Amino acid sequence: MNESPIPPPPPAGREEALRHPSIVLPPRPVEAPRGMAAKLAVVLEMIKFRHSVFALPFALSAMLVAARGWPSLWVTFWIVAACVAARSMAMAYNRVVDRAFDARNPRTRDRALPAGLLTVRFAWGFVILSGAAFLFCAAMLNGLCLLCAPAVVAILLGYSHCKRFTRATHYVLGLALGLAPLGAWVAVRGTLAGLPVSLGLGVLFWTAGFDILYATLDAEVDRREGLFALPSGLGIARALWIARGTHALAAVCFAGFLWTSDLGGGAWGAGAICLTLLTAQHFLVRAHDLSRVGPAFFTFNAVISLLFLAGCAVETLVRG
Repeated sequence: MNESPIPPPPPAGREEALRHPSIVLPPRPVEAPRGMAAKLAVVLEMIKFRHSVFALPFALSAMLVAARGWPSLWVTFWIVAACVAARSMAMAYNRVVDRAFDARNPRTRDRALPAGLLTVRFAWGFVILSGAAFLFCAAMLNGLCLLCAPAVVAILLGYSHCKRFTRATHYVLGLALGLAPLGAWVAVRGTLAGLPVSLGLGVLFWTAGFDILYATLDAEVDRREGLFALPSGLGIARALWIARGTHALAAVCFAGFLWTSDLGGGAWGAGAICLTLLTAQHFLVRAHDLSRVGPAFFTFNAVISLLFLAGCAVETLVRG
């Protein structure tokens, strides 16, 4: 009588198979990175450090308009450092708390934590250090920035849990990024007066729109895992229409910022190109063809944020 072989136990030290017995973990890498520099390189890839280009240009745009030119190098440095530290903290935290979901998703199971490239303890250390760096940067700017910083941290970290209970998760992510230009304004002015709410809302809707597009790649996995997202709940076709409407709201808000900031033709010209690119990505992504979501997600939106900054820089630095 033949008996079925008993499956081997999960690899020791892999978070008890990420505390889920049905997880099929990818094989452990031949050699995990050794040394702090190698581990940091893995962390930066894990959090997609290059994607800092999304929100940072909008923060710098608000900074230039608030100062009506270039502020001191001191203020500029700490604004950039605060934005980078805040995003690094939020992304690393997201990777930690979502590591079990990532391990069960074919698209994300090769990320550093489920693949065993990094320990959860090391990732937590990076989260804590990044959070401390953000609070320090806020303190270096002014008292109001430091006073607002804990609420910002709560929103940035809270986003990672939203997908477990609300389909508005895309808009919470938008709120997290939309805080960047508001924070830069406070860093320059030291007050909430004149806060560019329209720019913050523009970033919110812009981010939410492209996050909906990106979430179409995980619609089936999210549905299976019981996670909340618009593509998994309403279907991809409906979600794409919501993304289009959300980006239309973003365009209105961006135009409102340019208008109330009294920026001239350079900024409006850049805004027109941004609108063209914002529209073009929706022609690339179709419910029956998601093969171009990657390029549409990164390339178009990175160029949009940089062009917006260029337009504001031309008006505030070149034309005064």
